Amino acid sequence: MGSEASPLPPKWVSKPCIMGIDEAGRGPVLGPMVYGCLYCPRSYQKTLSTLSFADSKTLKEEKREELFESLKTDESIGWAVDVIDPRELSAKMLKKSKINLNEISHDSAIGLIKKALDLGVLLTEVYLDTVGDAEKYRVKLSERFANIKFVVAKKADSLYPVVSGASIVAKVTRDRALRDWVLGETAENLHRNFGSGYPGDPQTKSWLNDHTHPVFGFPSLVRFSWGTCTSYSKDLVDVLWESDAAEEDDKGKSSKRQKKLTSVGFTTQKRRSEDIESSGKGRCKFFQARKLELLTQF
Repeated sequence: MGSEASPLPPKWVSKPCIMGIDEAGRGPVLGPMVYGCLYCPRSYQKTLSTLSFADSKTLKEEKREELFESLKTDESIGWAVDVIDPRELSAKMLKKSKINLNEISHDSAIGLIKKALDLGVLLTEVYLDTVGDAEKYRVKLSERFANIKFVVAKKADSLYPVVSGASIVAKVTRDRALRDWVLGETAENLHRNFGSGYPGDPQTKSWLNDHTHPVFGFPSLVRFSWGTCTSYSKDLVDVLWESDAAEEDDKGKSSKRQKKLTSVGFTTQKRRSEDIESSGKGRCKFFQARKLELLTQF
């Protein structure tokens, strides 16, 4: 979905700076995951602790909005966000070379650090909430950015004001993205009463149940790679691929085919599904990911 950031960096970026990074929307089955960062001069650290920043989950929405608007006007603070579309999350997690959620999270955090450095911000310390093993994550970041001190800790958003500020940036951005989300699908009775987006929310469950199409699956708001979606897929239509049917028809029959390398002494690790795909009969990966297939009768 893209990124957003504070205006061009102010004069203080050449001074030693600290940064906090946190996410919002890692667990929901609906909507984007957002990574946010907040950075400021190291000399501003004490003042930062007086600005009433706290873990965004402990604050009411009105307070988060107020704090976000306040920090946006603070000339001693810079910020940025990376908004990751639910379709991108699912595509990465379902692709042939799968990218898990931890890797996606790491890449997003690294991208925010790199963006700040590219703007000329002199980062000397970066504080993050852990994703996976805290020490391994710290080592990974330190190897990538050797001149920066990294502190990776559980509940960092409640321990370090600079991470609390980043938490507010991420949470408010995600809330606004959900609030302003345009449902591009044209199905009848499509509505926005989807609740919090978390799997355990009864309103979210009801919305998923009402918005699962038997052929086309889920609206683009849904992270269809989430295990939560499995139970809503039971009523989807069965799919029979032409390539599968052709394979069945060929069993026990002799047909004229181009010789394969394996028949003339070469070995290969290619799987049967790849063999079919390379023959031109295979299904498109787009349809594979969504478990769709050609129907000739309705």
